[in-house]
Amino acid sequence: MATYPQWTVGNWQLSSGTRLARRSPLAAIGVALVSIFVFCAIFAPWIAPQDPAHIDLPNRLEPPSFHHLCGTDELGRDILSRLIWGARISMFVGSSVVAGSLLLGLIIGAVAGYYGGRIDRFVNIVVMNAFLSFPGILIAIAFVAFRGPGIINLVLALSLGGWVGYARLVRAQVLAVREKEFVEAARALGANDLRILTTHILPNIIQPVIVQAAIGMAGAVLAEATMSFLGLGVPPPTASWGSMLNDARSHLFDAPHLVIFPAVTVMLAVLAFNFIGDALRDFLDPRSRIEVGL
Repeated sequence: MATYPQWTVGNWQLSSGTRLARRSPLAAIGVALVSIFVFCAIFAPWIAPQDPAHIDLPNRLEPPSFHHLCGTDELGRDILSRLIWGARISMFVGSSVVAGSLLLGLIIGAVAGYYGGRIDRFVNIVVMNAFLSFPGILIAIAFVAFRGPGIINLVLALSLGGWVGYARLVRAQVLAVREKEFVEAARALGANDLRILTTHILPNIIQPVIVQAAIGMAGAVLAEATMSFLGLGVPPPTASWGSMLNDARSHLFDAPHLVIFPAVTVMLAVLAFNFIGDALRDFLDPRSRIEVGL
C-alpha cells in the first residue's frame, strides 16, 4: 500500500491558499491589512514609538519627519502612536459589535424563522420594521446621548442598531431549511427544537452569516469612527481615529496631515474587511469555487 508524507494535507492547504491569493489579490491585500491592524491593536504598548497622550506643545503641528513619521497634532502628540493605539479601539469595538449583533440576530432570527406563525409575524413585522424605520446611527446617537459616552455604551449602542440585518438574514435562511428532509428526519427521531436548531439548521445556514459578519466589521469600524467624530465615542485623551479626525477639522488647510493619516487609516480598514467579505462570499459559494478552480 502506498504511503504519503505527513505534510501532504498542510501542503495542499498552502497551495490552495496560494491559488486563492493569486486569483483574488484583493482578498490577500485585505487579509494583510487586517493582520497589520490586529497586530497593532494587540502590541500597541510595545510598538508605538511614543506615549499617545504625551503633550509636547513646542513641537505642535509638526509635519511628518524622522522623529515623527506622521507628524504631530495641535497638542504635540505623536500621530503615528495615536493611530496605533486607535487600532485597538477600532478592532475591539468592531469585533464586539459584530459579535453582539450576530448573537442577538441569530437568536431572534432563528426563533422567528423556525416557529413561524404569530411569533414570526410579531418579530418580522413589528420589531424588525420598528428598528429598520430608524437609521442605526441615529439609534446609536440617541442611546449614547442618553447613557453617556464610553466604550461599553458605544458597543451596546451600535449592537442595538446592527442586529436587525443578521436577524432577517438568519430568519430567511431558517425558513428555507426548516422543511428539508434531514430536519424532518431529526424531528421524527425525537430531537427537541434546540437540538434541531443548533445541530441541524444553524450549521447549514452559517455560510452567508459569516460573509455578512465580515462585511459588518467594515460597517462597525466606520460607525465607531463616526461616533467618535461626533464626540460620542471613547472620551479623551484615549486615541481614536474618529476623534483624531474631529480634532483635525480646524487645521485642514494649515496642517493637512492631521486629516490625511487618520482618514486613510479608516479607509484602509473598511476596504480590508470589504475585500475579505467579498472573497469569503466567493470562496464559500460552491459555484464560485468551481469557476475559479479552487
